[in-house]
Amino acid sequence: MSALEAEIGGPTRALARGPDRLGLLLAGIGASGACLLPLATFRANRIVPGVGKPLFEALPSTLAIGLALVLVLAAMVALFIRSPRLRLLTALGSLLVLLLSLGAAPAHLSPAANTYARVAPASGFWLVLFALSLLATDALARLRPPPLARVALLGATGLVLFVLFRLGVWDDLSVMKEFRPRADAFAREAGTHVMLALGSLLGAIVVGLPLGILCHRVAAMRGPVLSSLNILQTIPSIALFGLLIAPLGWIALHVPGAREIGIRGIGAAPALVALFLYSLLPMVANTVAGLAGVPFAAHDAARGLGMTARQRLFRVDLPLALPVILTGVRITLVQNIGLATIAALIGGGGLGVFVFQGLGQTAMDLVLLGALPTVALAFSAAVLLDAAVDLTQPPQGPLSKGSPA
Repeated sequence: MSALEAEIGGPTRALARGPDRLGLLLAGIGASGACLLPLATFRANRIVPGVGKPLFEALPSTLAIGLALVLVLAAMVALFIRSPRLRLLTALGSLLVLLLSLGAAPAHLSPAANTYARVAPASGFWLVLFALSLLATDALARLRPPPLARVALLGATGLVLFVLFRLGVWDDLSVMKEFRPRADAFAREAGTHVMLALGSLLGAIVVGLPLGILCHRVAAMRGPVLSSLNILQTIPSIALFGLLIAPLGWIALHVPGAREIGIRGIGAAPALVALFLYSLLPMVANTVAGLAGVPFAAHDAARGLGMTARQRLFRVDLPLALPVILTGVRITLVQNIGLATIAALIGGGGLGVFVFQGLGQTAMDLVLLGALPTVALAFSAAVLLDAAVDLTQPPQGPLSKGSPA
């Protein structure tokens, strides 16, 4: 057996006897994107309709052939290779080649010295990107890397993307042409977006955690509190933002000092309050569920050691419930990062400013300037908090399994 075969578990484990079912689906999606749909869109200026360019028109011939061969290799690996490591390396390598190739499209499609022409990724690019991302995700799910390895992979991916950004690989793409004159505004709105998401999360932890503990200990409160929070969760986000304008405007007018600390009918205040209200349900519900899942044997052992109710809460209950509580934090933060986009409609700022400006100007590249960082923030938050949940899982033992101490 060769070293390569030993690494991937031998030839019979590395090679599929037949096509992999998921690989067949991903290969079909990728082939549709690469062969049937345009890879890039060329527009004479930022608002006119674009003309889709397939792979062999969007790129120089040598680069197009190279990208096509890489995609064929990725499809073969997805179909016939079982080794998750090879699948992951192939997916990541193919993604890198795809992103580098996209950066060459503007120079190939745009006339020389034309500053008005715009080149953007088209539907074929996004479909291939989706298929390769799913291939990488499936490989990671099969490998089951430890939490710190997932965080390291996320950091390495972010570093590679940052290096490519600093090297100017995508400088001629239309989304970067939208970014450059708005760099200062982008930094400001990105900071506002993070502030809204984290600020509402912090408020939800401060209020939701004690409320969840109280609902766990006082059963009569549990139903009314969770039902009320469920009703809040069903209110559409735009409607809730609008409902808060009147009371916060009244507070700003009649409460001394309220306006000075930023409370107004429109702006960041109603957005922060709305996100806080949306955050309460997952925080309270997960706190209740986490505390309810603490094994009785752990309580019994703690009582046997003479611990008070307060000591049992902080030394036994909360540590054992922490993974479930952190899952609530994860749900809340990812939800708030997405909902903070709507805050721009009431003057709250955030990355939604670019999304709604782009919709108003029929400039989809400006929409992407707000949407892509929002997706990246939500994905990064999910990976980091998933790793935190895994790191806080209690060791499996007699107490965690609920058997007598």
